[in-house]
Amino acid sequence: MNSPQYDLLPLLKQYFGFASFRPLQEEIISDSLAGKDVFALLPTGGGKSLCFQLPALARPGLTLVISPLISLMKDQVDAMQASGVAATFLNSSLHPQEANERMRGLHEGKFRLLYVAPERAVLMGFLSDMQNWNVSLIAVDEAHCISEWGHDFRPEYRQLIELRNLLPKVPMMALTATATTRVREDILKHLQLRDAHCYVASFNRPNLSYKVIPKSDPYSQVLQFVRARPNESGIVYCQSRKTSESVAERLKEDGISAAPYHAGLAALDRTRHQELFLRDEVRVICATIAFGMGINKPNVRFVVHYDLPKNIEGYYQETGRAGRDGLPAECVLLFSAGDMMKQLFFIEEKPDPHEQRIARAQLEQMVHYAESAECRRSVLLEYFGEQYGEPNCNGCDNCLAPKETYDATVAAQKFLSCVYRIKERSGFSVGMNHIVEVLTGADTEKIRKWNHKELSTYGIGKEMSRAEWQTVGRQLMRLRHVQQNHEKFNVLELTDEGMRVLKQRIAIHLTKPVVVAEPAKHGVGEIECDEQLFDRLRVLRKRLADQRNVAAYIVFSDVALRQMARQYPATPHEFVRISGVGEKKLNEFGKVFMSEVERYLQTNTKMEFRDVLPAASSPPKGMNETTRESLKLFRLGKSMEQIAETRRLAMSTIEGHLLAAVNAGEELDVNRILTPDAREEIAAAFAKLGFSNLTGVYEKLGEKFSYGVLRIYRAAKQKGRS
Repeated sequence: MNSPQYDLLPLLKQYFGFASFRPLQEEIISDSLAGKDVFALLPTGGGKSLCFQLPALARPGLTLVISPLISLMKDQVDAMQASGVAATFLNSSLHPQEANERMRGLHEGKFRLLYVAPERAVLMGFLSDMQNWNVSLIAVDEAHCISEWGHDFRPEYRQLIELRNLLPKVPMMALTATATTRVREDILKHLQLRDAHCYVASFNRPNLSYKVIPKSDPYSQVLQFVRARPNESGIVYCQSRKTSESVAERLKEDGISAAPYHAGLAALDRTRHQELFLRDEVRVICATIAFGMGINKPNVRFVVHYDLPKNIEGYYQETGRAGRDGLPAECVLLFSAGDMMKQLFFIEEKPDPHEQRIARAQLEQMVHYAESAECRRSVLLEYFGEQYGEPNCNGCDNCLAPKETYDATVAAQKFLSCVYRIKERSGFSVGMNHIVEVLTGADTEKIRKWNHKELSTYGIGKEMSRAEWQTVGRQLMRLRHVQQNHEKFNVLELTDEGMRVLKQRIAIHLTKPVVVAEPAKHGVGEIECDEQLFDRLRVLRKRLADQRNVAAYIVFSDVALRQMARQYPATPHEFVRISGVGEKKLNEFGKVFMSEVERYLQTNTKMEFRDVLPAASSPPKGMNETTRESLKLFRLGKSMEQIAETRRLAMSTIEGHLLAAVNAGEELDVNRILTPDAREEIAAAFAKLGFSNLTGVYEKLGEKFSYGVLRIYRAAKQKGRS
């Protein structure tokens, strides 16, 4: 339905090159042109920007766009200007002279679109200027930022009500790609939209597949995933800046073009890394949540979450950056209960109890998605109030490979009974941790204070670990047999259905937790190469490392040297193809290593090798140089934490080095890693479950000890050491 006043299709074709609208765009635009307030919820890639850009071209006056990110403003203004539209932005990135020129242009009516941040839009001087600019539409992009229940709450968005007060007759448009019913209500309320026409598109992205993988060795999992997709680009989302940098650096060392992106980088570096990614010169961007809002890269083929997101809305928006071109794309989440505990720790640090309750509720929903055996697509859509009508989406791991279930009736009865007995005796409900402590017979201050040792359910669940009981509890929450009361410190309460299950002893089947597989045993995996040249390059590497007072692997890994001794690089183009060679290492070391190869070939003949190289990540046999370095530091009295800090390596890497040392027959004092009590606790767990059930031991011990430490203990024990 074209508006009777405006012929939209010619404008759509002239400026945007499209012959038709996407779903809901025409209706949204027509309502806006008719002077109505509009709320638009369109998924990532659904064409939100066009909804306010086209009206700006169809009628006179200035369209004011509230946008939260500088990079988003620049991208959209560049695109508009490239299409011949008079658009501009005002933000802190501009030189004062350039900002003044744009202000003059606004006063002269030269622009049709102006992008500003919310904090600038409510400045007194700016509000005064706007009254002279013939503003015809106020568009609030990323409108979910106005709600504290949204995944990206920004208090400055609440001040936008000043725009409504100043220009009461100017229609407003609020747009977002992700909002629950509660967030939508917040947007309408805080922007005071009047009789707004609300348009909500489907949240379903049928071209995206969803998968949750048990997190074991996350870097190796990511490397294997990326290597299996050699011609595809993607995003790896990390919780911290440090992780995003370390993952990007390790990927580069393993021959993957990667770059980090986070708010702690200099603005120029962030912009450069983003541009390289957009131009396909960087294949993988390793980013915190600071990356992605408004990024229009259509050919992102995968999004991997290295860490657990804080909430489903953020997860949905981040996965939505994959497959914007409509072609198939993959969304993978690495999940461990340990990540959940980290998030809970950060939540407890929040000073505001109200904020804590909101964050816990959001995290609970995210964990539900990760642990659910239901269709992932269905769970996501249900969160946003949409029903998925099909029984099987054929596009998520749970639909393609349903999880195994087991009869958990006895465990469920114990858990539900414990919830009931605590409330019956004490008159109040408690949280998950306390229930688990009662079931496992813990001796805590609260159990003594409230006399919970006298409960009939005290200690009746000692056959299972704390982690196992927490998994049972979370699944019973998903089945709605118990619920968390977020208004009362997240205590667990029986639902009516839970009471019925308890009284009638109804059979309960729960999903078996996915067991993290032991890493596969690899062969030697060394790259066949010219061993004589390799030795010469090792000598050169050692000399260069000594000059810089760094470990040898900092200059180049053995993998890189072996590739040099196989490929005989003679030009910068050939050298940069070596694993671990980036721009900096090419500039710093390329010439000297290529010169060494050239000198070698003056008296030696090139050797011929098979075309196919073994995987560069295959671990070397026995002890290698970097393993010996860690062992040496350990024998000098340094702890594993100190070694990791000194060598700037992950703890899991150092644990792997010491495990390799034990397996190679080296003497290692395990008593320095574990206290006598810890050794006794681990020994009891292995005695009960067997040396082959590492995952069972890990969970039985409540995840107190890392897999690496447990492997070291097991290896030492099997070799007959203390």
